[in-house]
Amino acid sequence: MPKGYGYDASQAAVDRLASSVSLENGIIKQDLKAAKSTFCSGATYLIFLRTIEQLRLRNSTLLPEGKYARFAKLGAKDGEEIFGRWNANGPGTAKLFADLKCGINFTSYDHAYPGDFMKMWWTNAIGKKERGHSVIYLGSYGDQIHYWSANHPKGYGCKSVAKSKIKHVLFSRLTNPAKLVNAHLLAPRDAFLEDMLRKDFTWRQISQSCKIKARP
Repeated sequence: MPKGYGYDASQAAVDRLASSVSLENGIIKQDLKAAKSTFCSGATYLIFLRTIEQLRLRNSTLLPEGKYARFAKLGAKDGEEIFGRWNANGPGTAKLFADLKCGINFTSYDHAYPGDFMKMWWTNAIGKKERGHSVIYLGSYGDQIHYWSANHPKGYGCKSVAKSKIKHVLFSRLTNPAKLVNAHLLAPRDAFLEDMLRKDFTWRQISQSCKIKARP
């Protein structure tokens, strides 16, 4: 991934990111120069797509093109399609993994691996009032968490934060990529994630809906 490009969480940034991703000859292409500045969940979703591409190179039958196309549609609203689930407030990545049964969701720093997807909440608010960050976990050293994402204000790159500044943390690990083939069975909309824009939620609700465990 490149470095920099700046941070932008506006609708214009979402539209640019959507137009920069395309499915060509069965391969998802990313034109990050065209996307320019972007936002955290957009950055981690690009990593998710690249992970799937690497897996498909090893196993061409993992995800047929016809079922892969849905992953390349980034113009969805929060809670809709695949990207809209990922990009939603709250536990977007974790809810997607739980629904597809393609991965595990947990909260233990001690059992996190570099490369795990990670959602952090800076306050106790979950849903419409939340302040959070979607990142790729890189490791912990003492009280410091290291991660990669599109960060404010510089954009793509690595950053560190003290655990004491994080109110909630949720790790998601892709453990069963063969289940991604079932993405076409998902409903066009996820009402639970759509409501994240309008309602407040409790951690208990999040835990139940995403099958969260303390450890893997």
